[in-house]
Amino acid sequence: MTSKIRKPDLNAPRFRPKRTSLLNEAFCIRFKKKYPQYKDIPNKLLKSVIVGFNKKLWETVIEYRDGVELPENIGYIFIGTCNPAKKNNPDYIKSLKYNQQVSHRNFASDNHLAKIFYTNFNNKYRLIDREIWQFKGERDFTRAVGREYPENWKKYIRVEPYMLINELYKKRMFRNNYIQEVSELTKDYNEFDLN
Repeated sequence: MTSKIRKPDLNAPRFRPKRTSLLNEAFCIRFKKKYPQYKDIPNKLLKSVIVGFNKKLWETVIEYRDGVELPENIGYIFIGTCNPAKKNNPDYIKSLKYNQQVSHRNFASDNHLAKIFYTNFNNKYRLIDREIWQFKGERDFTRAVGREYPENWKKYIRVEPYMLINELYKKRMFRNNYIQEVSELTKDYNEFDLN
């Protein structure tokens, strides 16, 4: 069903959320106070090390299907394949061009969507207030996922609606333990030895 589309008012007031960065002067002071052996490192170098580590981390998340376990047991990050959204997702550029509402068609990945998942459920040690922790991917990470996902969308874990993420990890842990047990039992097996 098509319907008319209204052209947005480009001169209307906009809400822009205040940007905050954790890599500021106060962070560097707290870091050097906590770890005095790094007090002589310049703040610019400290920030570049953190940004470089984050880049390596999200590159690994994109490359490996099962994602990455974060340091200090603070959780896991992985990319999941999700079903298309049920509500209408209009493509405003094409809609304005044709003067009719046109939906996005994601033919490259058969209408499936990529989502970046963060979970800290199945950790060895429980974190304080783990239920209120949140993850927001940085701009470079989300754009890299957007570029890479249409090419290899079938390799990522399929996450069904209303599926609990902890169930994925329980199944994976069971599968890994089962494979290890079977490989231990069959390591001395020789099918040509009839004795």
